[in-house]
Amino acid sequence: MADKQTVLGRITQLAKANINSLLDRAEDPGKMIDQLIRDYTNSIAEAQDAVAQTIGNLRLAEQDHAADVAAAADWGRKALAASSRADELRAAGNPADADKFDNLAKVAIGKQITAEQEATAVEPMVASQTEVVEKLKSGLDAMKDKLVDLKTRRDALVARQKSAEAQSKVQGALSATHVLDPTSELSRFEDKVRREEAKAAGQAEVAASSLDAQFEELEASSAAVEVEARLAALKNPGA
Repeated sequence: MADKQTVLGRITQLAKANINSLLDRAEDPGKMIDQLIRDYTNSIAEAQDAVAQTIGNLRLAEQDHAADVAAAADWGRKALAASSRADELRAAGNPADADKFDNLAKVAIGKQITAEQEATAVEPMVASQTEVVEKLKSGLDAMKDKLVDLKTRRDALVARQKSAEAQSKVQGALSATHVLDPTSELSRFEDKVRREEAKAAGQAEVAASSLDAQFEELEASSAAVEVEARLAALKNPGA
């Protein structure tokens, strides 16, 4: 069992710990939360043992104090009874027996004083143990509250992590299909179709140009024949 003061110091430190600051400075908040949960869980277990032991010691001290107070009161009653008896005997003319009872009264008073001193000596211990118990209980309650807060934060952090992973997978799937990417398969297919269409149009233009050229050649040939015929006619008017 760890020393109660050591446990109390750790409880006080953890109960006053600024969890937000610790998490803000942590490189890995998830690991930090898990470590804090272990620290708080272990310290709570030690604190519970310390509280139980301290309360046990306090109850024993309270019982001892109560016993001393009761003993002092009992010896006080005995001293009063012996003194009263002595007064009665002395009034009755029996001083010898009166002295005996006065001596008994003195013995009782001595024991009463001893019991009162013992009760007084126990009182600081009772006060100290009571203060320690209250501090331990207060720190224990604060640590339990922070432990609940840490577990809640861990659950929230895990949920956020899972959500982020799910979003990452969705984004990965979208990137894989390139739905919105101008260089995606769909866009490339569209470009390919456009190029095929342009090629077909070009071929059509080429074909049209070739046909026009053939007709032009034919017309030129016909004109040459006409020229030759007319020239022959000029040379042979009677033909």
